[in-house]
Amino acid sequence: MTDTTAPVAYGEHDFDHEDSNRSGNPHFADILQARLGRRQVLGGGLGLAVAAGLFAQPAAALAARREATPGQSAAPATLAGALGFTAVPVGRADTITVPSEYRFDVILPWGEPITGSYPAYLDGGLNSGADQEQQVGQHHDGMHFYPIGRAGSKVSSPNNHGLLVLNHEYIDLAALHPAGAIIVDGVRDADQVRKEIAAHGVSVVEIRKIGSRWTTVRGRYNRRITGATPMAITGPARGHEKLRTAYSPEGTRTRGTLNNCAHGYTPWGTYLACEENWSGYFVNRGTRPREQVRYGVPTTNGRYGWETVEPRFNATAADGNAEGDYRNEPNHFGWNVEIDPFDPTSVPLKRTAMGRFGHEGAVFAQPQTGKPVVVYMGDDAQNEYIYRFVSRHPYFPGSETNKRLLEEGILYVARFDEDGGGEWLPLDVRDAAFRAAAATAGVDFADQGDVLLNTRLAADVVGATRMDRPEWGAVDPNTGTVYFTLTNNSARTPGNVDEPNPRGPNPYGHIIRFNGESGRGTTRRLQWDLFLLSGTQTDSLDPAGNPLTADSIHASPDGLWFDEAGLLWIQTDMSGSQLASGPFGNNAMLAVDLTTNRIKRFFVGPVGCEVTGVVTTPDRRTMFVNIQHPGETGDSNWPDRGLKPRSATVVVTRRDGGIVGT
Repeated sequence: MTDTTAPVAYGEHDFDHEDSNRSGNPHFADILQARLGRRQVLGGGLGLAVAAGLFAQPAAALAARREATPGQSAAPATLAGALGFTAVPVGRADTITVPSEYRFDVILPWGEPITGSYPAYLDGGLNSGADQEQQVGQHHDGMHFYPIGRAGSKVSSPNNHGLLVLNHEYIDLAALHPAGAIIVDGVRDADQVRKEIAAHGVSVVEIRKIGSRWTTVRGRYNRRITGATPMAITGPARGHEKLRTAYSPEGTRTRGTLNNCAHGYTPWGTYLACEENWSGYFVNRGTRPREQVRYGVPTTNGRYGWETVEPRFNATAADGNAEGDYRNEPNHFGWNVEIDPFDPTSVPLKRTAMGRFGHEGAVFAQPQTGKPVVVYMGDDAQNEYIYRFVSRHPYFPGSETNKRLLEEGILYVARFDEDGGGEWLPLDVRDAAFRAAAATAGVDFADQGDVLLNTRLAADVVGATRMDRPEWGAVDPNTGTVYFTLTNNSARTPGNVDEPNPRGPNPYGHIIRFNGESGRGTTRRLQWDLFLLSGTQTDSLDPAGNPLTADSIHASPDGLWFDEAGLLWIQTDMSGSQLASGPFGNNAMLAVDLTTNRIKRFFVGPVGCEVTGVVTTPDRRTMFVNIQHPGETGDSNWPDRGLKPRSATVVVTRRDGGIVGT
C-alpha cells in the first residue's frame, strides 16, 4: 500500500533562486550605484543623462567598434526592414499570439515518439518509463537547428530539412503521474523514477518542411539522451579522485545529464547541453564536503526522491572509500555536455575544462581562424558569476582537431569595476595571482581538477563580482559585443537601490553588455555598460535611455539570442505573482533593432509558460520557439487540449513567406 504517513513534497523546491554564495565579494548593484551616482539622474523622471555614456547610440558604437576590430562584417542589408511587424499587445490568453502578419504551428510536444519502437503518447500519464526513453522529454528549453541538404535543392535544402536539438530542463510530476507519486514504505516507485529520469536530458529530432508544414521524420539521427545515458568525462578533472564512484572507480565515466537549461552550439557543428540547477537532485545526510556545501546539495531529501530507488543520487558516504559508494556522484554534474547530433552512436562528453557550476548556457564568440575559441557562460543563481573560457589550441575551419578544443583551456571569471572597466580573472593553478589569492583566502586547491570541481569557490577567492542571476548570453554577429540577461534579484533590499536598479527588491531585471574586444581572447580587460532596464512604463529604460512603452514593457529577461542579421531577441521568464497579475501578462518574446533602439513585443505564450529557446533556419524564414511548463501558474491544457498541458515547440512564419522579424 502507499505510505502517506510522512509525505514529501517532491519537486516543489525553489531551485531557480538558489543562493549559496557567502563570499564578501562586491555585488554588481553596488558597482552600478558607484558608477552612476545620483548627480547623473535626469530630474523629474526615471532616466539617465545621455552624457553618462551608458547608452551610446548603437549606430555610432558599431562604426567605432568595426574600426577597432578589423574583419567584422557590415550589418546585413535585410536589417533595414527590421521590426516592420505589428507589435503584439500584452495578453493572458491560453494560446500563442503572434503579429497579424504571421502564423504558427506546434510540433514536438512532450511525449511524441521519436525513436525505438515509437510508443504513442497516452494522455493521462499512462506511458511507462521505457516509453519515455523513446519520446520527446518534458519542459523544452534551449535548442539549435542543424541544417541538412544543399542550397538550391527543392527536396532537401538547408532551409526545409534539418535536426532540431533541444534541452529538457526538469519535469512536472503531476503531468507524469496524474494519480500521484507512488511511495511505499518511504520508497518511490521504480518505474515512475525511470520515467522521470528519462523525461530529462536532450532530444535530437530530424524534421522536414512538407508544403507549408514542418513534420517529424522517423530518421536515423533521432535520439534521446537522458538522465541515464552513458557519458565520458574529459579535461583536467578526468580521473580525479573526487570523481571516483562505484560506477566509475577510475573517475572517467558517468551517466546522464540533468537540468539542461540554455545550450551552446559550436563552430564545428556539435551541441552543448548545459547543466544548471543539478544539485537538488542529490542528498547527503552526512558531512558535506566543500564542493557540496558551496553548490547547495540538500541534507534531507533529493528534489524528486530518486535516492530511494537509485543509489547514485545518495551522496552520503558509506564506510570505506569512494569507489564503494556515490559520495562523489554530485561532482559528475554541473558541466557542459558536448553532443554530436549527426552521430547517434557517439558518447556525450562532459567538458570539465569549462568549469562546474549552474550553467545557464554557453555562447561562442565569432570564431577566428588560427586563434582560440572563446565561450561566455553565466551561473544562474542569485549572486553568482559570469565566466569566459578560452581554448588552449586554435580553431581551423573543417579541422578534425576542433572536436578537442573544449578539452583544454583557461577559465576566467568577470570582475566589473565602478568606472565601467573590469577584468577577466584566471582560475588557473599555474597563474601566480590566482595562487596568491587562494593563499590569502586560506583556500587550498590540490590541482587544476580541484579548481574546476570547485569553480564557484575559486571565483569567490579571486574577488569576482556577484551578479543578479546571470542567465543567457548572446554575441552580436556584427560587432562581437557580448550581452547578458540578469533576470532579477529578490534579495535586494529597499535601502540598496539606484537609478538603473530602482527596485528593492529588484523583480524586473536588466541586461548588460561588454566589449567584443575581450571576445578575441587576447586581453583580460573588459569594458561594460547597462544596455536595458526591464520593467513597467514608469520604471524602465530602453537602450536610448527612454522608458519602455506599451509595446515593449517586460520583466525577468531570460532567453537571449542574435539572429544572423543582428536582431536581438529577448525572452521572458516571469513566475509567481508577477506572472499571475500585473501589467506584463503572460511570458513573451521581444525583438530589438540595435541600429534604431526600437523594441517590439513579437510573441506571447500561453498561461503559466516560460518562453524560451529560439532559433531560425539559415534563410530566417522559419523560427522555432520553445514553450516550457504551460499551466504552471494557472489552468491550461495547451496545446492539444488534453488532460494535461504539454511543453512543445512553436514554428513561426510570415504569411507571405518573408523573413521573420520584418
